[in-house]
Amino acid sequence: MNSTDTLPRRTFLKTTALAAAALGAGCSTGLVPPLRLGRRLAPGQKMRIACIGCGGKGISDVTGVSSENIVALCDVDAAQAKEIFGRYPAVPKFQDYRQMLREFDDRIDAVTISTPDHLHYAAGMLAISMGKHVFIQKPLTRSVWEARELMLAARRHGVVTQMGNQGHAGEGVRLAREWVQDGVIGPVREVHIWTKKMELGAYKSGRSTRPAPGEIPPATLDWNLWNGPSPARPYSAEYHPRRWRNWWDFGCGALGDIGCHTMDGPFFALDLGAPESIQAETAPCGEETFPDWSIITYRFPARGAQPAVKVVWYDGGKLPERPKELEPTRAFENKHGYLMIGDKGVIYDPSEKCASPRLLPEARMREAKLPAKSLPRVPGGDPFLEWINACKGGPAPGSNFDYAAPLTEMVLLGNVALRARGKKLVWDAAHLRFPNAPEFDGALRSAQRSF
Repeated sequence: MNSTDTLPRRTFLKTTALAAAALGAGCSTGLVPPLRLGRRLAPGQKMRIACIGCGGKGISDVTGVSSENIVALCDVDAAQAKEIFGRYPAVPKFQDYRQMLREFDDRIDAVTISTPDHLHYAAGMLAISMGKHVFIQKPLTRSVWEARELMLAARRHGVVTQMGNQGHAGEGVRLAREWVQDGVIGPVREVHIWTKKMELGAYKSGRSTRPAPGEIPPATLDWNLWNGPSPARPYSAEYHPRRWRNWWDFGCGALGDIGCHTMDGPFFALDLGAPESIQAETAPCGEETFPDWSIITYRFPARGAQPAVKVVWYDGGKLPERPKELEPTRAFENKHGYLMIGDKGVIYDPSEKCASPRLLPEARMREAKLPAKSLPRVPGGDPFLEWINACKGGPAPGSNFDYAAPLTEMVLLGNVALRARGKKLVWDAAHLRFPNAPEFDGALRSAQRSF
């Protein structure tokens, strides 16, 4: 995404200077500390990995890198981290990731970050500024500006990065790209992507107003650290540990949770890049929680030989029309999936992580002459192994931040469109603004509270 190179350098320098100050690394002269670069390891050398966020998704993320040396563990809530903490009784434990990074700086090569969305940027920027390789869960950040800044920081510090949209390491996204790029379904002008995850998951709030204050946080939890850079709120079990995704101050809703998975196949296959406009139709959308459903239309310009394309996102039970090419005897998956509609055919993938692309009708899968596999494959489709190997001199991970940040930007622009409540937003990616609606430019950034 070369347009990011036009962003003012002072913004990034200010951010890295603040990160250094948070470590106590600043000097009395006020000068920015020397640039710290990521260190590549030898192929047979074990990485020293620190893990931020050890409950929930952190359980599988710590497990995913357990082939290496886990040297420090951090979670604001020891009760949520009980399983992982129990697996590593001799490994030092922390509640504050800043303290962990400061004290173990010279003993850490890389960091995994598996916190709620609102902490991804703060923890990620600090780790990157210290020259640590990073694996950050999806969505990469909670705001478009944060995603752009992390991408620039990763380039500047030369660290190996990976976002946790696991399907990008798999076979499905590669097949879809090979088929589209080979012209199997002809030029693609329309894409439909959907999820019902907020309806099915345990994190839908059902509330539109804040809980009344007065709840007492568990003794195992540091609530100030959990709030992190977001505006401080009184503790409520409504937020932690499960329903934070549905609150604007902490999460990114259904789109943020699943978009980086299910949008990944079309984004990769079609080289989508930045949209030129975004417009949302939604259920009532408040200032505190995400709407119960949304339909968001992105329009992308022509890209080389590929024509302009309309991409439509659906959540909360909304669905595209059933494709006429799908046989009457086959169910149309309503939980999640995507359709890429070309002039000569349709690709249908009813999986959450773009793992099962199929041509429609099914007879085409048997009859079509599909192209030979041309893209490199990730052994076992393992995104953790892909990242670890890259830290030891291997190829860059597929969902490194140069790819993951633009994908995350697409996702999060949809959330800005929700706030616009039906207004079409024209997007100027090079300058990070909406020329026709500057009143929504502020929604491109998140609060950065000192904590």
